[in-house]
Amino acid sequence: MNRRIPDLARLVVDDAVKAALLEDWGRAGDITTQATIPADARASAVIAARKPGRLAGLDFVESACRLTDPAIRVERLANDGDPLAPGTLVARLTGPARAILSAERVGLNYLGHLSGIATATALFAERIAHTRARIVCTRKTTPGLRAFEKYAVRCGGGANHRFGLDDAVLIKDNHIAVAGGVTEAIEAAKAFAGHLVKIEVEVDTLEQLREAMDAGPDVVLLDNMGPESLRTAVDIVAGRALTEASGGVTLDTVQAIAEAGVDLVSSGWITHSAPTLDLGLDIEIG
Repeated sequence: MNRRIPDLARLVVDDAVKAALLEDWGRAGDITTQATIPADARASAVIAARKPGRLAGLDFVESACRLTDPAIRVERLANDGDPLAPGTLVARLTGPARAILSAERVGLNYLGHLSGIATATALFAERIAHTRARIVCTRKTTPGLRAFEKYAVRCGGGANHRFGLDDAVLIKDNHIAVAGGVTEAIEAAKAFAGHLVKIEVEVDTLEQLREAMDAGPDVVLLDNMGPESLRTAVDIVAGRALTEASGGVTLDTVQAIAEAGVDLVSSGWITHSAPTLDLGLDIEIG
């Protein structure tokens, strides 16, 4: 991939994985594995893609193995952000058999979920690769998993919108309604925000957009506008702010939206509705 994917903090990953392992093991641990596998048994296993897609989440596999038993060795055979074909091997695990089997589901749950988001993002990004636009995510994420899902978006070739309510001002229709208007909301935000805080305003009409541009936001969110209106909007903005198109973004519509000349196309679907990518772990025999 052309853009570097920022690393996830190991401590944050370990905290999430530890909670997931405790949830999975319950009060007595993996009683199936304890009942059927000798304590001294060793095994080798591979994780492979069963469907085509884009990889994200190997840190979680490593964390699940390390927290279960540091004796498990994880060999990465692919990297996050890599495209996958059916049968592509992404990792090999060797070590205590009980530990590998007990760590399996938690590692695969994260890997499949995040790879699904990366895969969905890649599909959108490929549709608009010939344009200036970038596909970006939203705050429509699974509670507790936002940082990880936004990481997966980057693995798929997308970019991140704000991570939370505290890292940028995004004035939406309800803020405008309470504040008394577009101009009033933008002016209040400018008086409040620090010099490093970007201000974005959502507009539904070209009339609202013209009013917004007079107030000077950093970004305008063009909500639920068709391609023709988006082209007009881009002309009105004329490079004075970043333009973001949102609403009604699907694989069928994203190309026409991007071709209207906007800088960003935001989609909640890539995080809240992306299907899990099918990856499986198989014990190597012989």
